[in-house]
Amino acid sequence: MHRLARTGGTAELLRWLAWRAEGWAGIVGPDGTVLHAAARTAGAMVPDVAGLVAESASALAERGVQAYSVDTGEHTALLFPLSGFPQGGFPQSGLPQGGLSPHGGFPQGVGDPAAPVLAVVTPRPVAAGLATLLADVVLPLSLCLQAETLERKRRRVDLAESRSREAVLHLLMTGQLSIAQQVAGALRPRLPDPVRVCVVECSGDDRDEVARVCVDADGGRSWIVRCPVYARHLILVMPAEDAGEKAPEPGAAPTDETVAARVGDCVVGVSEPVPLADTATGYRQAFHALAVARELPTRYARFGVSPDPALVVGPAGRRWADELLNPLLTHVPRRAQDPGSQELLATATSWLAFSSHATDHLKVHRNTLAARLRLIGELLGLDLHRLADQSALDLALRVRATPAPACTPEVPSSAPPFPYASGTSQAAGGLDAILCRPAVRDWADQQLAPVLGAEETLRTWLRCEGRLGPTAAGLGISAPGARKRLTRLETVLQRSLLRPPSARYDLWLALRSRDLAAPRH
Repeated sequence: MHRLARTGGTAELLRWLAWRAEGWAGIVGPDGTVLHAAARTAGAMVPDVAGLVAESASALAERGVQAYSVDTGEHTALLFPLSGFPQGGFPQSGLPQGGLSPHGGFPQGVGDPAAPVLAVVTPRPVAAGLATLLADVVLPLSLCLQAETLERKRRRVDLAESRSREAVLHLLMTGQLSIAQQVAGALRPRLPDPVRVCVVECSGDDRDEVARVCVDADGGRSWIVRCPVYARHLILVMPAEDAGEKAPEPGAAPTDETVAARVGDCVVGVSEPVPLADTATGYRQAFHALAVARELPTRYARFGVSPDPALVVGPAGRRWADELLNPLLTHVPRRAQDPGSQELLATATSWLAFSSHATDHLKVHRNTLAARLRLIGELLGLDLHRLADQSALDLALRVRATPAPACTPEVPSSAPPFPYASGTSQAAGGLDAILCRPAVRDWADQQLAPVLGAEETLRTWLRCEGRLGPTAAGLGISAPGARKRLTRLETVLQRSLLRPPSARYDLWLALRSRDLAAPRH
C-alpha cells in the first residue's frame, strides 16, 4: 500500500483495491458523486454501481458511522470515511473496534459527514480479510487524497501568481505605472526602478527550472514573468546597477552571464538601464539583443547604445504625434461593452509589438483583434496593412510614452517641406517634416551605418511590407536564401527583424529620413 501511495497515489491504490476485491473501488463525495474510480474488468461493474454507492454513502452520512456495508444479493458494498476515524487510528487488527454489527453495518462512531468515502463493491461472498484490508488502506489513501488536493491548490496558487505577474508586466508595457505598482504590492520582490529588462530563451519546456536558476543567480532581486507570447521565453525585470538596491557580492558575474553559463542551451538578451516607466522600451531592446545573442558563442548579449527615435523628434514631433493620435485618445465608445480609448491604445501597442501574437498578449480572440484594428485605422485615417502607416503609428505611440523634457530641443530645419511619403496616409503625412530634422537624420545615419552601401536586401524587404515571400521574389532568390540574408542582417544591425518585436519600423523611418535628405533631381 505504501509503495503504491508513493509511486502512483490515489489512482494506483484504487486499481490495486479493485483487483484485490475482484470488483469496483472508488472515492465518493458526501453527496454521492463518484470522484475517482477503478474496476478490475468491465464485466466487474454491477448495474448502476454509481447509484448503489451514492445511496450507501448517503446512509453512512445520515447514521454517522465509521463504516458501512450493504448487500444486494450478488454483491456487497463496503464503505469507509476517509477522515473522521477516532484519534490514533484503527486498532492493530485493522477493523473498527467491535467488528461487524449483526445488522450488516459497522458499530457507530463519530464520523465526518463532509468527508469523502472509500467505496468497494465486491461479489458475494466477501473474501476473507477484505474488510481488514480496506480498514488498513484508509490511512494511506486519505493521505494520498489530501496530498493531491494540496498539490492542485498549489498549482492554482502558482497559476494565480503567474497571471498576476503577467498582468503587472502588461500594465508596465502599456505605461500604467501606478496601477502596476499597486497590483505588484502583494507580491515579491518589489518592482525596482530603474531597471534592465532581460529576455531568456529556454529550450523545450524547462522554463520553471530556468526561473529557479535566475532566482538563485541574482538572489531573488528580479521580477520574473513567463512570457505570454513566446512559450520558451522568460522575462526578467532586473534592478539596474545604479538602482540603489543591495548589489550582488563583489566580483559576482552579472545575472545574464551567470544564467547563460549555468543553463547550457539558453540564450539571453539584456537591455540598457531604463526607467521602470519605460519597460516597453527595455523589452524591445532585450528582444533585439536576444537576436544577436543567438549568433554568439557566449549565448548572451547586451543592447548596444542607440537612441530611441522618440527622443530625437523634438517638440514638433510631439505636436505631430498628439495630432495624429487625438481621434483615438478622445474616442468615446457607442456602447458600454465596446473598447474605449485606453483599450484601443493598448491593442495598437501590443499589435505593433507582437503582430498576430497580440491575441496571446491581450488574451482576446483573433476576430476581436481584427475588429479593434479596423476601428483604430478608421479613427486615425491609417491603412494598417501598410508598413509606412504602421511605422508612423508606432513612432507616435512611442513619442506619447516618452516624457516631454527627454525630447531633443527643436532645431530649425532649412529643408523645404516634402510631400507625403509614398504609401503613407494623409493623417501620417506630416511625418516627413519630422524626419527632416537634423537630429533625426543623425539618428538615421547611426541606424543604417552597419549596412552602408549594402542596403538592397533591407530596402527590398521593407518595400515588400516585411513579408518573406515577396522579398525573395524581389531579390530573385529562394525564400530560405532571403531568410539567411535577413538573419545575417540581424547580426550586423544587432536588431531582430524576422520575429516581433521587429526593428522594421525604425529601419523604415531611418531609410525614409535618408531618402528625404538625399539631393532631389
